[in-house]
Amino acid sequence: MLYSADGTNRELSLPEVRPLDDRDDELLWIDIDCESESLVRDVCDRLHMPAAVARYLVELGSTPMLGNYGDHFVLHAVAVEHRGDLQFDGAVLGIAAGPGFVVTVHHRPIAFIPALRQREEGETSLGQLTANSFVASLLDWQIGTYFEAVSDFERSVERLEEAVLKERHGQSIGELRKLRQGASRLRRMLAPHRPLFASLARPDFRPDDDRATSRHFERVDEHFERAMDIVENARDLVIGTFELFSSQTALRTNNTMRALTFATVVIGCQTVIAGILGMNFEAPFFKSAGVGFWVAVAAMGLVGVVAFFVWKRTERL
Repeated sequence: MLYSADGTNRELSLPEVRPLDDRDDELLWIDIDCESESLVRDVCDRLHMPAAVARYLVELGSTPMLGNYGDHFVLHAVAVEHRGDLQFDGAVLGIAAGPGFVVTVHHRPIAFIPALRQREEGETSLGQLTANSFVASLLDWQIGTYFEAVSDFERSVERLEEAVLKERHGQSIGELRKLRQGASRLRRMLAPHRPLFASLARPDFRPDDDRATSRHFERVDEHFERAMDIVENARDLVIGTFELFSSQTALRTNNTMRALTFATVVIGCQTVIAGILGMNFEAPFFKSAGVGFWVAVAAMGLVGVVAFFVWKRTERL
């Protein structure tokens, strides 16, 4: 897509791709969403990119990086995708920028790219942006994928905590394990971006750019730090959920022990009655035959009923 400052945007075919002049009212964005080395090299040749930039676009690595080559620079960043069931996958995004153009390469679909293209289908003024500012915008969208992933993560935490409070403990340990793995996965994917965003925000990265472009990269670095904070908070949420689960388990165990203790006391009282009646004394009561037996059973039952109501009363208190 060739975006113009006056809103006359148009889609180009590959043969129409050419280097732009120094005008600041046009921005060319080429998005390559497939694994095709020949296509990437063809685009790089048409835009007269340095060979090192082309190599980094062809060989996308899973580790974030930044390479500066005069008027051109290239970087790798990882966007996160939540596949459900707390499974987070990364999609590597390669970005190269030069005078008036930005090239993005990714071998897997990245949701925010078609969303951005759809948003800019009308007569927008995206061409007013410089290539560097547009790269900052793309990286801000990339960081946004981590905010969305943490939002999904927090909803999973809330569902698990609700299940724990409702005493549905059946799958809690498995869910806690998934939460812990998901939080660690998010942190391992995001943390390596720190050198990338810190380098972009430094004054020596593009000393010739205007102050507005530098502020864009500084703002992206600030968003990265916020994303790191919420990812770290996600790990704290897992710890809090585990403590809640432990407290509920201890409370349930305590209630079970109380019930067992109560049953032991009641059975003990009934055993005392049975033991007294089993003593070998020539008392008149022991000669009452069946009547005495049922009286003894009724007395033991009465002890159990009275103890039960006393226990329920103390439970309400």
